[in-house]
Amino acid sequence: MKITGNSLTLTDVYQVLYDQATVTICKDHLQLVEKGRKAVDKIVQESQVVYGINTGFGKFSDVLINVDYVKELQLNLIHSHACGVGDPFPEVVSRAMLLLRANALLKGYSGVRPIIIERLVELINAKIHPVVPQQGSLGASGDLAPLSHLALVLMGEGEVFYKGRRIQAETALAEEGMMPISLHAKEGLALINGTQAMTAMGVVAYLEAEKLAYKSELIAAMTIEGLNGIIDAFDEDVHIVRGYPQQIETAKRMRAYLSGSRLTTRQGEIRVQDAYSLRCIPQVHGASWQVLDYVKEKLEIEMNAATDNPLIFNDGDKVISGGNFHGQPIALAMDFMKIAVAELANISERRIERLVNPQLNDLPPFLSPEPGLQSGAMILQYSAASLVSENKTLAHPASVDSIPSSANQEDHVSMGTIAARHAYQIIQNTRKVLAIELICAMQAVEYRGIENMSNKTRSFYQAGRMIVPSIIKDRIFSKDIEKATEWLKNA
Repeated sequence: MKITGNSLTLTDVYQVLYDQATVTICKDHLQLVEKGRKAVDKIVQESQVVYGINTGFGKFSDVLINVDYVKELQLNLIHSHACGVGDPFPEVVSRAMLLLRANALLKGYSGVRPIIIERLVELINAKIHPVVPQQGSLGASGDLAPLSHLALVLMGEGEVFYKGRRIQAETALAEEGMMPISLHAKEGLALINGTQAMTAMGVVAYLEAEKLAYKSELIAAMTIEGLNGIIDAFDEDVHIVRGYPQQIETAKRMRAYLSGSRLTTRQGEIRVQDAYSLRCIPQVHGASWQVLDYVKEKLEIEMNAATDNPLIFNDGDKVISGGNFHGQPIALAMDFMKIAVAELANISERRIERLVNPQLNDLPPFLSPEPGLQSGAMILQYSAASLVSENKTLAHPASVDSIPSSANQEDHVSMGTIAARHAYQIIQNTRKVLAIELICAMQAVEYRGIENMSNKTRSFYQAGRMIVPSIIKDRIFSKDIEKATEWLKNA
């Protein structure tokens, strides 16, 4: 997969992250990088005063640095800014950071040497992934703390994930025959002054959310069969007159999943209307798809954006300190995705309640094989309710918060990395809720008769039963939830 700085898509990123595609660099764009680098070298040689090249950083931007110390300036920057704390980002997120940073620098506006981009790509292809603590970014001036831990690895410092181990970067580089890089003027700042931590986390979260959203509809279709749901609510005409494309497509998929089922009913056959958690699946899930489409658009813009500072234009004739490092577009997108995915869990939990509550259906109470002696799925619903409640606290928007930093020079920040991290956690919680719905739905359709299911749902049921066996006796259901959750993530 070739990167150009301008054309990276989520499909490309997926191939690098999960299919381990080899990354190459567009040579024509390296020429733009070389031009930008010559401009930086000229600025240093002529002692022009340019932020981040021969000045301090943040509140120290007015402090001029002697030409003899510009390399030390970059080293000090990375060391002092490597203040990340907490558990590391998942390894796949670290891999995404390398890819996104390389792609951004390849645009040619950052003033780095080609070797910096080449080394980032070499790390990807050698599967050397920096250990990057999750906490410590304010999401403006970029992801300074997280990306500093990434930059350490290029210098042979810090830690990496490599061949299933967490080891010193210097050791991994040596095993791959790579020498540490000494950062030159502007390069440390170019590596850390960007939004690649929040965007990488956002990309991984989005890819998981998209997959989960599709699975949520198939699970919901099985629930409809388990409850003898009314198929009329998914009639195409109903959704066309509302006009939302995502709602129309969701209803279309629901009709396809349930085509040929003898477990669905028509209006008035058993009841006139279903509850909203069944009847309004296209409206609710469709609205979440609207958000995911929005998030996808913003991520694909940001993945191909120049987000450091200053930016170098016209072969160095114009060097501007701007604010492209500010993560507000991604912060808002991540907060929006948090709400959208949390809603998939909210409506799923209500469907779980309808599957287990004997006051709401004609199935055995709590789907128990021996009601009373055995509790069946009673506490499965408790766990789902707990996860949904936790999601509601995580869904509080991070982007509405801002704490000034760097002596009030950086007086408004995005908290976008927090938003992305919380979005990812909501996705993990939601997958568990949907796993619980799947377990309950499979049990319900067994009582109805699996021979009466549609071809698509029956195939899904049969695959699911390979993971979670039928409930014929109370057992430790947390193990079933874990297995179903892992299957939904990886299948």
